Amino acid sequence: MDPLSQGVLGAAAPQALARNELKWAGLLGFLAGMSADLDVLIRSQTDPLLFLEFHRQFTHALVFIPFGGLICACVLYFLFARRRLSFRATYLYCTLGYATHGLLDSCTSYGTQLLWPFSNARFAWHSISIIDPLFTVPLLAGVLLSARSGRRVWARAALLWIAIYLSLGFFQRDRAESFGQNFAATRGHTGARVEAKPAFGTLLLWKTIYEFEGKYFVDAVRLGLTTTHYAGQSVPKLKLARDFPWLDPSSQQARDIERFRWFSAGYLALSATHDDTIIDMRYSMLPHRVDGLWGVVLSRHAGVGEHVKFLSLRNADEATRHQLAAMILGD
Repeated sequence: MDPLSQGVLGAAAPQALARNELKWAGLLGFLAGMSADLDVLIRSQTDPLLFLEFHRQFTHALVFIPFGGLICACVLYFLFARRRLSFRATYLYCTLGYATHGLLDSCTSYGTQLLWPFSNARFAWHSISIIDPLFTVPLLAGVLLSARSGRRVWARAALLWIAIYLSLGFFQRDRAESFGQNFAATRGHTGARVEAKPAFGTLLLWKTIYEFEGKYFVDAVRLGLTTTHYAGQSVPKLKLARDFPWLDPSSQQARDIERFRWFSAGYLALSATHDDTIIDMRYSMLPHRVDGLWGVVLSRHAGVGEHVKFLSLRNADEATRHQLAAMILGD
């Protein structure tokens, strides 16, 4: 999720339990709730995929929660909290805030290694977009009201809202997958496993993806009072022997592709607009398109030990934003 959502959820958790000092509980929880994403600073100038391996890894794992809370408590206590709180209270509030981070991230479709170091599986429950104002704004209001009034009832109401909203997300996801199965059946693609992922900023619009006979099929569905299907596109699934016959299987580029495949849960295809570029097709600005938001670029002239390049492909021009808004609103 975005940093603000992570912070305000981290603030609501200790506020809901604190008897006093709700402002301080909220502030500590807010900062601790965002801190797990400091793993984005783990980067390498020579290995562009290193950050993909470490983002949402150990800092987001369940076993790291008490250690993450302790690190936050040590820093924040000596910076300012010791003037108001005991170290024990500081640690409690920081740990409660920190504990929310990995679980919330797992509700998105990006993938979070909750069970590291015992497993490198990436948990992605596809119940909410990485940015969703309807999730964040009521949560923020509850945290602010709780801090201002000194009453934890507002924080508890905010957490109740989150529970309801995430439950709605799971319900909508299941509906979208069911409609995706129907889309596949109308094409004669029986038995395909459909995954549904929310579009940016809403639980109304969903992207469905499934694989059939070596191709990925993408559609979108709007699930409001009425259902609207947006017919999408298809693209061949990446096949290295066919798409990159010149690639040395023992090269660093080949190993990087496998790292990117793990990160992308296997949803890889060739870019239609960029030569020698492999895209992660789980994400696109428009949910019925196969355009990836990022990818890796291979070079025919790279040495055996050279890495691929990481490429951002975000296209949020005005026409795209208007089309996305129209799809969300059902226009």
